[in-house]
Amino acid sequence: MCGRYTLTVSIEELMLRYLTEQPASGYHTPRYNVAPMQQVMAVVHDGERNRLGALRWGLVPSWAKEDTIGSKMINARAETITAKPSFRNLIYRKRCLVPADGFYEWKKTAQGKQPMRIKLKNDDIFSFAALYDTWLAPDGKKLHTCTIITTMPNELVADIHDRMPVILNKEDEERWLDRHNQNQEQLLAMLKPYPAEQMEAYPVPSIVGNVRNDTKECIQRI
Repeated sequence: MCGRYTLTVSIEELMLRYLTEQPASGYHTPRYNVAPMQQVMAVVHDGERNRLGALRWGLVPSWAKEDTIGSKMINARAETITAKPSFRNLIYRKRCLVPADGFYEWKKTAQGKQPMRIKLKNDDIFSFAALYDTWLAPDGKKLHTCTIITTMPNELVADIHDRMPVILNKEDEERWLDRHNQNQEQLLAMLKPYPAEQMEAYPVPSIVGNVRNDTKECIQRI
C-alpha cells in the first residue's frame, strides 16, 4: 500500500513541473509526512490545460452514503481496478496525478519495523497515478477526494514491502491525464512498477510514525 509520502518542494516548483499557470486551488507548503484523510495536491486536466489543486486523500465515490468510507479507500489495486465498482468507471473519466518526491514504507527487521523513505536517485518530483471523484454531502457541500493506485513492488521496494504506489513515467503523464484517452489496454499498461535502478531507499527516524510530525527531521537519513 501507500500510506505516507513527502512533497518537500514549493508551490512554484510544482507549477513549473506541471506547466500550469493557473493559481493552485489550495494552500501548499513543503510537506514531510503526508497522511491519509489530509488535503493533498493533485493535478487534473480540464480539457485545455493542467490544473493544480487540493483533494482529500481517501476516495469517497459519488454514490457513497457517507464520507467515512474514504479512510478505507486511500489506495486502489492496479490488478483489480477495472472490476471494483468504486474505481471501474473512474479509470476512464477521472484520472489525476498526485505529485511527490518520496514515500515511506516500514521494513521488518530484527529490532522491529524501520521506516524507510523511497525516492528517485536524482531527487526529482514524480507523479503517482491516481483517481478522483466528487461526493455531494446532504447539506449540498461538495467533497473532492482521491485514491493512489498501487502495484507489485520492484526489486528495491520488494525488500521492504509487498506493494508500491504506481509512479508514472514522465512521458506517460500527459496520456494519463488526457480525458479523451479511453484505451483500457494503454491505461492499464502504465500501471507498472517503476524501474528499481532509478530509485533508492534509506532509513529515517521513527517520528514519521506519528502523523503530527511534519518536519525536515522526518526525512533525515539515519
